[in-house]
Amino acid sequence: MPRETTAVPVHTRRTRFDPSDDLRTLTGGRPVVRLPVGPGTDGRPVWLVTGYEEVRQVLGDHTRFSTRRRTGTPHGPAAPDSGRPEQSVGQLMDYDPPEHTRLRRLLTPEFTLRCLRGMEPYITETVTERLDAMEGLGPPADLVERFASPVPGAVLCELIGVPRDDRDDFLRRGHAHLSAARGRQRRAGAGESFLRYLTGLVERQRKEPDDGFLGALVRDHGDELTDEELRGLCVLLMLAGLDNISGMIGLGTLVLLEHPAELAALRADPKTADRVIDELLRYLSVPHAPTPRIALEDVVIGGELVHAGENVVCSLPMANRDPALTPDPDRFDPGRAPVPHVAFGHGIHHCLGAALARVELRVALTALLTRFPSLRPAVPADEVRFRVRSPAYGLERLPVAW
Repeated sequence: MPRETTAVPVHTRRTRFDPSDDLRTLTGGRPVVRLPVGPGTDGRPVWLVTGYEEVRQVLGDHTRFSTRRRTGTPHGPAAPDSGRPEQSVGQLMDYDPPEHTRLRRLLTPEFTLRCLRGMEPYITETVTERLDAMEGLGPPADLVERFASPVPGAVLCELIGVPRDDRDDFLRRGHAHLSAARGRQRRAGAGESFLRYLTGLVERQRKEPDDGFLGALVRDHGDELTDEELRGLCVLLMLAGLDNISGMIGLGTLVLLEHPAELAALRADPKTADRVIDELLRYLSVPHAPTPRIALEDVVIGGELVHAGENVVCSLPMANRDPALTPDPDRFDPGRAPVPHVAFGHGIHHCLGAALARVELRVALTALLTRFPSLRPAVPADEVRFRVRSPAYGLERLPVAW
């Protein structure tokens, strides 16, 4: 079972596939509640938004809610900070317009559906290779180690343009940099090492741009992007493309194995995969929350007055389990009518790589379930280890047999 602890922020706590009872008790059915002031909040009040309509209100309003770090008195209006920290340069999710508009305009052509579909052959090749290796070693196997983690890692490296000989080292550095389980000092050291590698990668792409995402940006928009922005965009892709996808593959597999009727229906008609994936995205909502917002002016959300300068955190899992979005939201039901969930966020910060994520999940899950028709967990349900200290929910291990 997930190891819930008071050291874990309440909005990130889960009980297997569901938001935790702690979180549901805290909200008491209210769409907006005030949280105790904690570290990193500058002493300002923190509001947790869990209602579907209220989450869309906050995420869809970039004129009254900012994602950029601000300074100001705990009870006064927020003011723009004096400069962007180096580690957040290029982090699109931390940008407001007009900076966000400029970067998003440059990136969007590289993430069009047509371009991303060009990645599908590589995704299929990678998935096949990982399944071949898993089958060759035989059961039992840790699905996370053998499949759920390596697939998005390989796809990410191919997308960015990391040389094949560097990929294991690149992913090792990246995981060390992003790992929430490491102490602050160890993460800082790992971060410096990772950023040094990215600096060298950007320099090489400046000299000889390839056909990858980074090379295309250098070739088409090199004069409009600084080296620091290019480096930050690579970090952004790591944040969005590793733990989120691995979490969805691992958890999605477990959900289907625990719902045999839905699994049988998917195997009988693989054309339903996109609908199954969409319901898994809603049901699991692996990112706990998008970048926190700061109110730029007094605003009423869900009947609560949020003052300028106060912090707002939006819970994506709770919003996607709101009956206002769909009936019986705590039930996994691929047959339900598609709904406009917020698993990829909403508004100007809606995930740029959503289409790529859907392709990865469809290819990975359908191939896995086709290759191993007798796939099953190799441990009892209460021994499955869930990942709790991460910006994205997932599994630490999932031993399987076939």
